[in-house]
Formats: sequence, C-alpha cells, structure tokens
Amino acid sequence: MFDGLKDKLSSFRDDAAEEVDEKAAEAEAEADADSPAASSGSDDAAGGDTAAETTDDAAAEAEPSEESDDGPGRLKRAKAFATGQVIVEEGDLEDPLWDLEMALLDSDVEMSVAEEILDTIRENMIGETRAQVSTTEELVTEALHDALLDVIAVGQFDFEERIARADKPVTIVFTGVNGVGKTTTIAKLSRYLEARGYSSVMANGDTYRAGANEQIQEHADALDRKLIRHDQGGDPAAVIYDAVEYAEANDVDVVLGDTAGRLHTSNDLMEQLAKIDRVVDPDMTLFVDEAVAGQDAVERAREFDDAAAIDGAILTKADADSSGGAAISIAYVTGKPILFLGTGQGYDHLTRFDPEALVDELLGESDD
Repeated sequence: MFDGLKDKLSSFRDDAAEEVDEKAAEAEAEADADSPAASSGSDDAAGGDTAAETTDDAAAEAEPSEESDDGPGRLKRAKAFATGQVIVEEGDLEDPLWDLEMALLDSDVEMSVAEEILDTIRENMIGETRAQVSTTEELVTEALHDALLDVIAVGQFDFEERIARADKPVTIVFTGVNGVGKTTTIAKLSRYLEARGYSSVMANGDTYRAGANEQIQEHADALDRKLIRHDQGGDPAAVIYDAVEYAEANDVDVVLGDTAGRLHTSNDLMEQLAKIDRVVDPDMTLFVDEAVAGQDAVERAREFDDAAAIDGAILTKADADSSGGAAISIAYVTGKPILFLGTGQGYDHLTRFDPEALVDELLGESDD
C-alpha cells in the first residue's frame, strides 16, 4: 500500500541526509584549511617565540565569525560536525525539498498539503543543532515523520469510543459519488461493529438508482442483517427515519444509512441530504471515496464537506493505491479525519485508520 510514495519519501531522506553531511564536511575542511595551524610550519622556521606570538595574534584576528548573514557560520558548523553534531542550513535542503515537493505532487498530494509538509520540515531542521544519534538520516527522518503526521492526523477522533458513548441507536449516514464502494463499505462497517459487540440495521436511502435495493439486500442477506427499504423513487429521509424507528423498537445499536451517489452540483440530491439532516439528525455523516482517485477524491471531499458537513471519510481500494495522495491530503483539506481504509473485497477488509502507523509504514519504521 502506497509503495510509490514510500519510495519517493525514502529518496528524499537519503538525498537530504547526504546533502547535509556533505556540506558539513566541506565546512570542516574549509575551516581546517583556513586555520592558523595550517601555516604554522613556515612560521616556526622564521623563528622562536616571536613567530608564536605572531601566530596567536593572527589567529585572534583571522578567526571567522560564528554567525553570518547566510547561517550559523562556517566555523560553528565545522566545530559542530567535528563533535558529532549537525547544523542544517537552508541551502542544504533547497534541492532535496524541491525534489520532495515534485514527488508529493506527482503522488497526488494536494498543493497546500505539500507546502505545509515542506514548511514543517524547514521549521524543524533549518538552523537547528542536534546531536547525531547515529546518522544524519535520523534527523531527516524525525523531521519528515513530524511533518507527515501533522497533516495526516488532523481532526482524528476515536470512532469506537464515540459509538460507545453515544445514545443508542447511533445513526450514521454515508455519502459520496456513485461507484466508489459506498454500499459495500456499509456492509463492511456492519461486520466491523458486530465484531465489537454492536448490532446494526441497514437502511437504503438510495431510492434514486435502479437496482440499489437489490444490491444492498444481497449484503444484508449475506450478513443476516435487517434492511429497511422503500420502493424506488421514495423519500430517502423517510427510509432512514423508519430505520431509526426500527432500531429504537428492537434495541439495535447502530443505523447505517446509504444515500444516492451524487455530485455536489446535483442540487436535488444535495437537498435530499439536507432533508435527511433535518428529519433524522444523524450522529455522523461519513464521506466515502476511492483512495486511487487521488486529487479527485480530495476535491470531492472538500466539496461534500462544504455542502453537507461530513464528520469523517472512508477510503476504499487503499490496497491498490501506490500514490497515497488522498490519504495524505483529505484530513488537512477538510479538517475532518479519515476513519477507515478499505483494503480488499471481503467484509473483514476494513482497517481502522491509524495516522501514526501509516507514517511509520511510509517511512519504513513499522514492525511488519
């Protein structure tokens, strides 16, 4: 999963570490070449104590400033490198950061998200003096880890804790465009909830599409779930309202409401969502899209959040996504978290989204 992005992040880490070490080593070499000791042999030949005194005076006058307009100063940087530390200057990262920005954009990371990642890396590294635990690569990895986590973890909340604390039944409405696996995701979440001790009922609020009742009925039958449905062309809000009534009467914990696939520009369908909000007042509205949709998924998440105030997102086909752009970007763009990843065709192929674990995986730090 996200193998292409992993490779690009690894390249940045290697290039940045190499660039920082090379520049620090150059500074040390230049400082050594400029030091008074380099010419002490000829001074000694000129004679005794007088030469020594002259050398001391020259050293005091010639010693470079430890601060300069361009950064921490060559001498300070050389001293740090000689004692196992690294001082990072902006010039060290200029080329690696440019390459990283192009790599992120090529991986469908949204522009503002890529810029935030780069800004955080600069903030965490430039001008800093940090002891090398083992290699400069660790310094770069730490900065990259923090930058990625800052954008991926925006808005995160504990889904299971929210279900546990909420008054029952909990009503969850699913929205998104056609063909992204929304109905299958509802079935997967029903199985996920069952494994954690929660009962659920499905409601087909997609009364617009021919065959929608039959599609979700197949999932309900396979999972032995009750399905609340009306005839095609019925009122979606009424269907989900009936499901809530059923759940209350039968002590069912969670109502999972499907809706018609729509674009934010479909005024009639967006009005259906608004009516569902008024009639049912769902506890959560979850946006579903494909991870492989990349920038399109990010833009749709933004549009749906603007139109219908989503609470979180679920990305399907994450196992087929090498770029990772949607997973990196959606939370930062919407301020709402990714909650789950669909990772296969089976009902058990739904994984709780863990930002820390994802960053570790992207940077090759996971235990798997």
